[in-house]
Amino acid sequence: MIRFLLPGMACLSLLCLLPRPEAQAQPAAPYALADTIAAATLSAATPPVLMPTPATMQSSGEAFPLPPRLDIHWDSPATPALRLAVQRFEQHLATLTTPQNTASLPGAAPAAYSVHIHYRQDAAFPRPAMREDYSLHTTSTQAQLDAQEPVGILRGLATLLQLVRLEASGPVIAQASITDSPRFIWRGLMIDTSRHFMPLPALLRQLDAMEMVKLNVLHLHLSDGAAFRVESRLYPRLTGTEQPDGLRTFYTQAEISQLVRAAADRGIRVVPEFDTPGHTFAILRAYPELAAQHPLNTTDRAEINRAAMDPTNPATPVFVNRLYAEMARLFPDPVFHIGGDEVVARQWLQNSHIAAYMKQHKLADTAALQAGFSKQVALALHARGKTIMGWDEILAADLPPGTLIQSWRGPSHTLDATRAGYGTIISGAYYLDRLLPARAYYETDPLDTRKGAAEAAAAAQTTGPGGTAPASLASASSTPENRQAEDTLLPPLSTEQVAHVLGAEAVLWTEVIDDSMLDARLWPRTAALAERFWSPAALCKGESLAPRLTVMRDRLDLLGLHTTQQTLEGLERMAPGETGPAQVLLSAVSPVRNYAHNHEFLQIRHKETATQQPLGALADIALPDTPLADLFNTEVAAFIAGETALKPDLIRMLTLWADNDEAFQRAAAHHPSLTAGLGASAELAALAQAGLAALGQGRTPGWRERAHAALDTAQSDIAASASIHVVTQAHQPAGDLIQRITPGIALLAGQDRP
Repeated sequence: MIRFLLPGMACLSLLCLLPRPEAQAQPAAPYALADTIAAATLSAATPPVLMPTPATMQSSGEAFPLPPRLDIHWDSPATPALRLAVQRFEQHLATLTTPQNTASLPGAAPAAYSVHIHYRQDAAFPRPAMREDYSLHTTSTQAQLDAQEPVGILRGLATLLQLVRLEASGPVIAQASITDSPRFIWRGLMIDTSRHFMPLPALLRQLDAMEMVKLNVLHLHLSDGAAFRVESRLYPRLTGTEQPDGLRTFYTQAEISQLVRAAADRGIRVVPEFDTPGHTFAILRAYPELAAQHPLNTTDRAEINRAAMDPTNPATPVFVNRLYAEMARLFPDPVFHIGGDEVVARQWLQNSHIAAYMKQHKLADTAALQAGFSKQVALALHARGKTIMGWDEILAADLPPGTLIQSWRGPSHTLDATRAGYGTIISGAYYLDRLLPARAYYETDPLDTRKGAAEAAAAAQTTGPGGTAPASLASASSTPENRQAEDTLLPPLSTEQVAHVLGAEAVLWTEVIDDSMLDARLWPRTAALAERFWSPAALCKGESLAPRLTVMRDRLDLLGLHTTQQTLEGLERMAPGETGPAQVLLSAVSPVRNYAHNHEFLQIRHKETATQQPLGALADIALPDTPLADLFNTEVAAFIAGETALKPDLIRMLTLWADNDEAFQRAAAHHPSLTAGLGASAELAALAQAGLAALGQGRTPGWRERAHAALDTAQSDIAASASIHVVTQAHQPAGDLIQRITPGIALLAGQDRP
């Protein structure tokens, strides 16, 4: 179903958008529950919904019927890459407008809409520092697309596609005059394929979405402790044999070439990462003679993250340099990521030979030992024409000119990297596997030097008025070292330092994410970050994000993403034929945050035996963003401010949530995999009943005390995963789910309205 904006669309009753627990025929996904309402807030008189927001745009709000035929006029030579881009554009346009855009008048030649394409100079893409700026002007009969280089045409076509929307009478194209260019030259998405293998079709599927939102770097984390994911002909033991089920869990070299070509067609660079000297358990399992610890510990799952190479073994740099040379030939991009993060010091200090080497060479610590290794590897790659990139730990090394630093441990490391003059990519604030809502990431600027800004934004958006962490949690996270880290105010980046920030990356580590969850964990939150990385900072306004993100999610799903589909399929696996109650629950809850749902992470932090976490629970399917709950919270604030006409809609939503617990209990009795959600379902019902009572519905003696008790529980549950420091000390709520209607209930409970 296409849910683009309809002119003059009245705000429909919320009740018709909500799935009834007993209705199972065509269930609506949690994300889809508020679609029509969200669309209604964006009337046809407003500018078109574009993500990323262009640098400058003028639009009258007019929209013109889009004829069934498109004529492309090449005012500059049509390169093979541009012809492919236009073919994709036409295919996507047909997808977004079918079947409405297929009719023509009998006996008459179909009308045509003209698209004129012009660029000033030919230049190959993708490459670093490519010119992606463009201008685009649309009228009732034609579009004029101009760019400095062909890659700018790709970015303009992505915007032109978003100017098309469906109305009741058929597709229309919005009038607009746009001049656009990216804020940052590096706008990336990193996907970890080591912890869980992402089959090639899953990666290819992301490329069209990346092109739509103008991301230009796909950073693939291809090796880690869990697995090495690329076929090596020099070291075939790295990928082992097929799995017992016959499935291959690595990419052949031919598949890597296919992925690189597909990305290049879309103006997207592919930057590979092969992590050394730490995070190398998979390599060492195949070639144990390179390990720092003998014998390699294969009985402790925690060792998957800890195992490190022996940098003092002469065979180690030979192996790494030969392997890197082979891998580098597969990836034509000049940048090659060597990892370099999180080497566990005791891996080296507990090896007597390594300790003696450090003493002999007067190395003060393991950081100095790693610096020597990083320098040796980096120089070998540099000699082969590669630009080295690594996580911010490699800053300790004497690195070749042009080395890039990926800052992940916080703003202080960004300050260090830019102060040293290195090109820097910001990623620490944009770890999507922390499961924060889109707005929390979106409101964190890449140049922000506040520590934990995204975490703080997520907590503030979710807890509601008066919500604070319980004293036990506050004290647990307030050790002297934590207070010092959190309270130290870092200076802003200087003008010179800002010039060294090349851009930023959204990052998805996949310890508790497999390919059946990939799209739902990436999108549409990645679209919000793509806008933050492309658009001027002043245009990134959090209050406008939610309804636009809903529109963008639908566009991307129509073009081939599986965001909504994966959510529905996950629920169907849990409760075949009886997903309605779970859908209603998931419309109001999200998974806990900041790795609280990563049980193996917590086990390792608590020095417990690490066990592999099964996937497929409600918290794996629950989405970090809950449009319906957000809409409820927004409407409550408006109601409190005086918009009393909203009261019936609020009552409808609250009644649905309050009544759902009984249906959820019945479903859980039939489907044991739902039982982990029973606590969250009961808590949602208690909150909803508190809201109804606050609105004067079904009040009974003691309702206010029950409302405050329900809020205390919900706010404590949210606070328990407010930061990584708190997570390691706190008990998490039942089913790893938190209540997203808490802010609205807190507002209602603070008012005594008849």
